Amino acid sequence: MENLENKDLLAALQNGSKTAFETIYHRLADRLLQYIHNRVRDRLISEEIVQEIFVSLYLSQPGFQSYSALEGYLFKAAKYQILNHIRSEKVRQRYTEHLALFVAQEYDNSIEQLMDMSDIKAAIEQHIKQLPPKCQEAFRLSRFMHKSITETAQLMGISTRTVENYITQALRHLRKNLSQYQWTVLLIYLSSGLSY
Repeated sequence: MENLENKDLLAALQNGSKTAFETIYHRLADRLLQYIHNRVRDRLISEEIVQEIFVSLYLSQPGFQSYSALEGYLFKAAKYQILNHIRSEKVRQRYTEHLALFVAQEYDNSIEQLMDMSDIKAAIEQHIKQLPPKCQEAFRLSRFMHKSITETAQLMGISTRTVENYITQALRHLRKNLSQYQWTVLLIYLSSGLSY
């Protein structure tokens, strides 16, 4: 199907061809991903949005008059998902501000509370050490030394894409293994935007 003309590919898609769907995915997914990532700046979230868009396309299979109409549909769906993400990020940011205020008010630096914080830091460190060495290094440079993606890539002598993958892997690992520290994991998640 890779060599099919756009109109034939579209016709096959509308006839329920799984191969046609996969071909369209391979033709358009990278462009969509780049479009979304340029606005969201988080590789994992961008990839999830692309998957959601194509799942929606596969399930609904709306009729299209032309291949360009199909492309327009996909990019319109991407804009909609990006706006949803931005809205949710704003809500999350407000929640973080309220959470920070709560922590500042409720935690008075007593010995017990400092021990709790120490335990959390120790748990985070323990789970970071379970990551591959390069993944650890990228995460520490990004999160603890506040280096940008580009700076981290230059310091490590690797591509920015590889740095993104390492940080995504580290955050996924921490979120999975630190679920008992709910607000801490939330803060880790909220700080997961990849800056360049």
